[in-house]
Amino acid sequence: MLDLIKIRRELHQIPEIGLEEFETHAYLMTQIRELTADKSFIDIKTWQTGIVVKLNGFAPEKTIGWRTDIDGLPIVEDTGVAFASRHEGRMHACGHDMHMTLALGVLEKMIATQPKNNLIFLFQPAEENEAGGMLMYEAGVFDGDWLPDEFYGLHVRPDLKVGDIATNTHTLFAGTCEVKINFKGTGGHAAFPHHANDALVAASYFITQVQTIVSRNVDPIEGAVVTFGSLHAGTTNNVIAETAFLHGTIRTLTQEMNQLTQKRIRAIAEGVAMSFGLAVDIELKQGGYLPVENNPELAQDLMTFFDAQDGVNLIDIEPAMTGEDFGYILSKIPGVMFWLGIDTPYALHHPKMSPDEGALAFGVEQISAFLNTRTL
Repeated sequence: MLDLIKIRRELHQIPEIGLEEFETHAYLMTQIRELTADKSFIDIKTWQTGIVVKLNGFAPEKTIGWRTDIDGLPIVEDTGVAFASRHEGRMHACGHDMHMTLALGVLEKMIATQPKNNLIFLFQPAEENEAGGMLMYEAGVFDGDWLPDEFYGLHVRPDLKVGDIATNTHTLFAGTCEVKINFKGTGGHAAFPHHANDALVAASYFITQVQTIVSRNVDPIEGAVVTFGSLHAGTTNNVIAETAFLHGTIRTLTQEMNQLTQKRIRAIAEGVAMSFGLAVDIELKQGGYLPVENNPELAQDLMTFFDAQDGVNLIDIEPAMTGEDFGYILSKIPGVMFWLGIDTPYALHHPKMSPDEGALAFGVEQISAFLNTRTL
């Protein structure tokens, strides 16, 4: 039987950035091959650092998918634990070490007997940076009989207790879009502004005007987030800035609102540039980070199941403005994502984030029980 805490702590020590999860891939492959060595109904395929494990059913009528992500973050860990990251400047601060451990534990449970229906385990790279689920889907990894009819996944949540499972029958996570704006003017001496074209002033006008998207273009019942967290311009106090670079994000609960917000950002940036006589480069990168929209019927089935389970506190939860590339997969395949409580005072992506490992045994037991109902 797998030692879940040992596995989680070993994975915690080797966080890697998306599509560079080479040590993680090797570790997972070792665990998977050892678990499945004597099972004739198992197939395994890989794509870059991603892994797909298929349990072939004995009388399959459908294929069920379970997804986990495997990448870490560029964060300097500050948990103080003995099993802290060995990779400098890298940390599993989003709980993907927990996700992988849960998936391995569930895999161990599910291969005990051959299921009736097919069951696929996806160990997906690059959730944090390159939308690895979209990359694998577009690369044809799920072509043929590797394509699930239903896909499920979870994300750990620090402010929920161990034993809490939270989801809903609509949108769970927002769709996100990375925004990069670069205004290009003419630099010069601060004493001669009439001989220059100040990119910093233009960027300042853009920042204030872009606030009107949420206040005047977005349905207040629906909502959206437009945040620019970085502005870089100029070199010193008496030199007019030639360029001004802004880096921001869009968060919306529907794809239609995301597209509207992108359209308005582009229009405002181009309008500001025109009014100041500058050039502007605009990059809007959404990729696979679509809203995570649960299938209502499947979500209701999942919630009904967990609500009846001893030891589970089921929560019907409101959407969060966090992003997740599982939204892309759920735009192609019906499925459900849910939160799993890990009871820690530190938020996801915090350098001190350290989950309660009691969620591992609980999660494996509950997820396995649910997947058994889908593969009968």
